[in-house]
Order: sequence, then C-alpha cells, then structure tokens
Amino acid sequence: MFQQNKTATDVLRKDDLIVITGAGGFIAGALTRYFHDQGFTRIRAIDRKPLPEWYQRVDGVESLCMDLSEYSNCVRAVEGAAEVYNLAADMGGMGFIETHRVECLRSILINTHMIEASYRAGVQRYFFSSSACAYNTLLQQDPNVTALKESDAYPAMAERGYGWEKLMSEMFCQEYWAERGLETHIARFHNIYGPFGTWFGGREKAPAAICRKVIEAKDTGNLEIEIWGDGNQTRSFCYIDDCLVGIDMIMHCDQLIATPINLGSSELVSINQLVSLAEEIGGVKLARRYDPNAPKGVAGRNSDNTFIRSVLNWEPNTPLRVGLEKTYRWIEEQYQRRKAGKQVVHD
Repeated sequence: MFQQNKTATDVLRKDDLIVITGAGGFIAGALTRYFHDQGFTRIRAIDRKPLPEWYQRVDGVESLCMDLSEYSNCVRAVEGAAEVYNLAADMGGMGFIETHRVECLRSILINTHMIEASYRAGVQRYFFSSSACAYNTLLQQDPNVTALKESDAYPAMAERGYGWEKLMSEMFCQEYWAERGLETHIARFHNIYGPFGTWFGGREKAPAAICRKVIEAKDTGNLEIEIWGDGNQTRSFCYIDDCLVGIDMIMHCDQLIATPINLGSSELVSINQLVSLAEEIGGVKLARRYDPNAPKGVAGRNSDNTFIRSVLNWEPNTPLRVGLEKTYRWIEEQYQRRKAGKQVVHD
C-alpha cells in the first residue's frame, strides 16, 4: 500500500526555525507565505534586495537583507535553523541567463557557503533549488523532444553559465550527504510561473513576458507581438502552487535524500501555442513578428515525471490554461497599477 507523503507539518514543530533564501523573489517569496499559512511561527526570510523591493513581504516573518555570497552572512542566516531552503540565485528568463553567464556562475558561492554554514550549524535538512538547465543540451536540439529523465544530466553538457552552476551545486549537496551526513534534497525546477513573479524588466520568463506583451498590445492598440526565435521551441511550464507542494514533499521524503528529481509539468507546448493561449485569455488576435536573433534557449525541453510519480504518487497537475489565466489576470492588474503610477512588483 502506498505510504502517505510527509510534509513539514508532519516532522517539524510549529516553532522550529525555517530559513528561506531568495525570499525577495518569486518562488521563495511564495514558499515563505506557504509555510506561514501552515502556521509555522519562526520563519527567517533572506534576500540581497532591499526590503521595499521584495516581491512579497509576509507579516510575522523575520525578513533580512543580506548578500549570501559572503560566508559570514550565511553563518548568521542559518543560526538556529531546523531546515534551510536555498533558492537564492542570480537568474531570470532566457534573456538574462544567456547574457549574464558570469553572474549566474557566481551563484555557486551562495550554495557553497550556505551548505557549509548549514552543516556547521547542525541543520536537519537542506533543500537546493536546481533547474532543468542542468540537463545535457545535446538532448534538447529538437522541438519534438523526448522528455528529460533525471539520469539525462550525465554525461554532462549543461547550459553555459546557469546550468553548470546548478549541476555543480547539486554535486555539493550529494557529497555533503555522502561524506558529512547532512540530509540534502534537490529539485530540478522546470519553468515555474504564476502571480507575484517577474513580469517586466528583462528577467521575466516566457509566460509572464508573453502575457505582458498581449496586455500591452491591447492597451496601446498596436496589435502585434514580438516572439523570440521562430516560436516552435517547446517547453513545459509548472504553476507555482504545484511547485510549493512539490518542494515540501520532496524535502521530507526519505527516498529522495541527495537525489535530484524533476519538479515540473509534463504538458509540452510550443511558444507559438503559449502565445495563442494568452491571446485567447486576453480576447485578442495579434500579428506575430519573429526575432531569430533574440535569446531563445534550447529547441525543446520537457519534464519526464516517471520518477516523481513512482516515489510520491503525485506530479504537478495544474493545466497550463488554468495557471496562465491566473497569471495573466494578475499581470493585467499590475500593468494597470504601473500605468496609474502606483507601486508594482519589481523586476
């Protein structure tokens, strides 16, 4: 008989300290709210962005502005922690990670210092947010891609910059378990999207960028949209709520210690199909202008969820149409707020 998945509520006391890094950003900010809403009373949220620029601020959470590429800050960050969720990284959509490889690589300092500080502080569990960018790019040259299973990261040929940083940081997590006994957990995110994410400024990912472009086109009356590449690139997109539940279950699964696992939807769509979906939600039809020289990433990428189904009897299941509509409506609201001169979620 299948055993019930454990979560933080099953293994932690409500006053155990949970540390979440990158909490001024999209996913970690949502994770902070997720644990707060479950009744955990001691959460320490950390990001290098000034506090007024955080995407979400959660009442009752200790929020600290610190650069975790500095080891001394990591020591302070994990002091007294039961669990550490390291989601801090310099990253963004393809427009950022293809043009800022040095910054992406430097994120390895964060995980290197955070995991050492966590080990020394006696942390019970350590979570690292990896990425599908860690997979061998030679397996992603066709839009009709075979879904990527966890073993496809090796032989290694990760995406330059960001992907290599993730792969090396995964190795740190695996070796800290093998050699030092620190329980680590690793999830490879596949294009997480949803409300309260980056939606303008150059770091946004495809779902948010396309929603914003459709909203702008409707607002300005210039009924066309620029698409990076030929639009035939394929991806799967995972809604934020599924990601949060997945993180919680992966972190507390004894079968997934130091074992990288996909955390993504298996619903594969082309960028052209994603545009059509956003147009449908927005009630508009736009002329399409393609930019073959823009950053576009690999030709195809999808998540093979065989492993996560076998271990957790679960996988991300929010249909793209449902998640994208929620994302579109939130960005539409933010767009109108910015147009009115009001404060919005920062890029």
